[in-house]
Amino acid sequence: MLLALTACTFLTCTRRSQFLEREVQLGDHTYKYRVWLPHHYTKLHHWPVVLYLHGSGERGSDNQQQVSTGLGPVLEQHGERYRAIVVFPQADLGHEWYGETELMATAELQQAIREFHGDPRRIYLTGISMGGAGTWYMARHNRKWAAIVPVCGEVARRSDDPFPSDPPPDVARIVGSPDPYATLAAQIGRTPIWAFHGAKDEIVPVTESRSMVAALRQSGGDVRYGALDVAAEIALGTTWFTRSRGDAEVSK
Repeated sequence: MLLALTACTFLTCTRRSQFLEREVQLGDHTYKYRVWLPHHYTKLHHWPVVLYLHGSGERGSDNQQQVSTGLGPVLEQHGERYRAIVVFPQADLGHEWYGETELMATAELQQAIREFHGDPRRIYLTGISMGGAGTWYMARHNRKWAAIVPVCGEVARRSDDPFPSDPPPDVARIVGSPDPYATLAAQIGRTPIWAFHGAKDEIVPVTESRSMVAALRQSGGDVRYGALDVAAEIALGTTWFTRSRGDAEVSK
């Protein structure tokens, strides 16, 4: 028994999934984030890693809100189903997933990959609502992701919903182009995508996901679309079960 406990400590084994608190230093700023480890995690394996981008309601600096809704509770309740490391950055109030906040999330992801023996070839990106938009925008780095899963994300900004601050030039070129969907689709290339959207979403129009999926198909992209017949508020809770439960009507 003592030998087994010693070996497990050395290999960093976990019998139960858990959310760990971590922080990363960028310049003069320290950013906190969470990392979820799956059941029976051990450094003997290279693990797939998921970067999860939360919505606007979970912004702040408490390092708690980003795991309180969406993917966090799903992992708490059904963690035994998932064999991947999940990184939960938290955007500050008034910020979205571009510019400095994107750099922060990327730094946290890379730090988690190094610390927890993540597999650089199996890095996945997902997010909902504001995080879904961030997922679409970050997908422009098409060599970084094994696949992306945007949920209820927009690409084109409405005139009454401007960016809170100027986006970086590469994002500005996408949203400012005559056809932002085709422009982004060309940058995404063949990165596999499974996009989801609530058909009755009253916050982010479902046409955003449909237009993006159409542009990807037109450009020869590897894309699937799941049209959830629920509002955006509950779309995320079912998304991670669609493959087994069939809640989404999936087409390719």
